[in-house]
Amino acid sequence: MALEDALAGWLVKQRWFAGKGRELRDLAIVADTEIVSGDPELRHLIVMVSYGATVDYYQVLVGLRQELPDELQHARIGPSGDGRQAYDALHDADLTKPLLAGMAAEQSIGSLHMRKIPGAEFGTGLDSLVLSAEQSNTSLVYGEESILKVFRRLSPGPNPDLEVTTALARLGSSHVAEPFGWIETRLDGVSTSLAILSRYLRLASDGWSLAATSVRDLYAMDDATGDAVRAAEAGGDFAGEAHRLGIATAQVHADLAIAFGTDELGPDAVRELTEQMYRKLDLAVDAVPELGRYSEMIGDAFSSLAKLKGPFPVQRVHGDYHLGQVLRTTESGWVVLDFEGEPATTLAQRRARSSPLRDVAGMLRSFDYAARHQLIGHPDQGSLNTVASDWVRRNASAFCAGYAEAGGPDPAENDVLLRALQLDKAVYEVLYEARHRPSWLRIPLDSLAEF
Repeated sequence: MALEDALAGWLVKQRWFAGKGRELRDLAIVADTEIVSGDPELRHLIVMVSYGATVDYYQVLVGLRQELPDELQHARIGPSGDGRQAYDALHDADLTKPLLAGMAAEQSIGSLHMRKIPGAEFGTGLDSLVLSAEQSNTSLVYGEESILKVFRRLSPGPNPDLEVTTALARLGSSHVAEPFGWIETRLDGVSTSLAILSRYLRLASDGWSLAATSVRDLYAMDDATGDAVRAAEAGGDFAGEAHRLGIATAQVHADLAIAFGTDELGPDAVRELTEQMYRKLDLAVDAVPELGRYSEMIGDAFSSLAKLKGPFPVQRVHGDYHLGQVLRTTESGWVVLDFEGEPATTLAQRRARSSPLRDVAGMLRSFDYAARHQLIGHPDQGSLNTVASDWVRRNASAFCAGYAEAGGPDPAENDVLLRALQLDKAVYEVLYEARHRPSWLRIPLDSLAEF
């Protein structure tokens, strides 16, 4: 009970906890497996949390020590009830090495099963370091060789990221990080992914950082000259990379179609899709009344989509595609990460087929974010809005051109569908920012004026 009480107070403060703003009704440890005994001890927990009518499962690897050293105080969970201190063991390199060794040896401990991709080779004696960019999962880098992504919120069933990267690597895709192994268990009677180990791309730069640098250079030129400059004139012009990213995206979509098949979205499915869009718009306007000024324009876009009726080709897609999900490498060009899909949706929705233009829409929205997030609180925000819009148009055009050239459905020939998908994404962003990052709410709201 002491450990459960400590977990209840700790969980709600974590970035990846999905129940923020809701009353935590109950917490129970439903699975407890000892991986390492002694001091320190390593235990693998699956925690069931309920709030209202919702039940979620979370994975927590708990370390237990009689004395918690200073370097682990930031990971403290609380007293365990037996005189020891419990803490997040993913921050303890002494306790994370056994996970690598277990996968290499394909070890099973109780209900935990550690697996290796056939033919994969990776070191097992490396120290780990938790990456600071923690979102819906926690990633550990072992040396400069491998990266272990530990899924925090669990959905019973196969994790799409493991499913997709394994399939694409099998096809020889150069646009995914090679998977090495995984950890799984059974949850609600089905095999459930807990973590995936992949090659660490140590010399890579993430797309968000590269785009943000381009935007910063552009705004600095504008400030220096006092005159509005065009994105094409900036020393850090991103359009070439955006074009190559469009090509890589189309190639990934082509491989996904081979690996998982394709289908068509008929009139009934198109009607249901637009009805879902309308429902999400109504919910968002109720929560953020300021969105109401754009509701007629957004509704018209959804109505135009409904009139097309289809059929539209559908397939497995990324599902949560943006600049933070891609890395630029010196060896393989653009590499795509995190095929889990939108974390707030169900596993069935994340594995379902969708229009590949949904990923295109997500990336175009990400360009808008990259251009506008640096304007938050900027003294020259008004004058820089035109510069930001020019950067977005230039890079969106380059991305779409590369995507079409590489065989993806041409965005220019599917403008009604793409516009509806972009606006649907913007509605989601408004609701997300209102709930989680109110200071960023201006980004999607201001960008709607550009449609």
